[in-house]
Amino acid sequence: RAIIIRNGEVIPMSSEFTPETERQRLQYLAYMQPHLLGNEFTHLEFPRRVQRKEVGKRMLYRDFNMTGWAYKTIEEDDLKFPLIYGEGKKARVMATIGVTRGLGDHDLKVHDSNIYIKPFLSSSPEVRVYDLLQYEHGPDDVLILATDGLWDVLLNEEVAEAVTNFLPNCDPDDPHRYTLVAQDLVMRARGVLKDRGWRISNDRLGSGDDISVYVIPLIHGNKQS
Repeated sequence: RAIIIRNGEVIPMSSEFTPETERQRLQYLAYMQPHLLGNEFTHLEFPRRVQRKEVGKRMLYRDFNMTGWAYKTIEEDDLKFPLIYGEGKKARVMATIGVTRGLGDHDLKVHDSNIYIKPFLSSSPEVRVYDLLQYEHGPDDVLILATDGLWDVLLNEEVAEAVTNFLPNCDPDDPHRYTLVAQDLVMRARGVLKDRGWRISNDRLGSGDDISVYVIPLIHGNKQS
């Protein structure tokens, strides 16, 4: 994820592409090309895994053309494993992968099958343009670029607050100030080791994922004008 912090304000510069956010695109592709599911998956989404004893009963479901939920009568085909299963970080496409965009992975298959997952992974990037020359940036205006190890445990606003509190305490001419605030963000996301594991503020669980953080100053953009 990337965010810009300008005058303490958060400007999102990316959005996550996950099985949940791309649900309708994935379901539509599976609906149009059902052979991609290998007769083992259903493109429909249910609140939980459908059990055989529920055939003939009514259950909530979502299709590609739905933002909300509706009821349907459960059929035999609904017993197949859902194309998208799980919630949040545990959401997976075909019970295998938790992202929906990327390069490569052409040979990636569902475990112990010949069903390819690549058709559901888009290589089309999201592009957002931020005109550096449109604004006058100060030494505390930065672009934060970080892996999900940071964003899993810290909100955009928490990151912005940490940065805006940290940078003013550094020498504006110190070129290492941005490295120092990046290190501070990593430590905030990892937390401290306690009896019950790694903990961050408010006794929340620290990140168990890899944490990489770039803090890029925007003030150099002023010199281009």
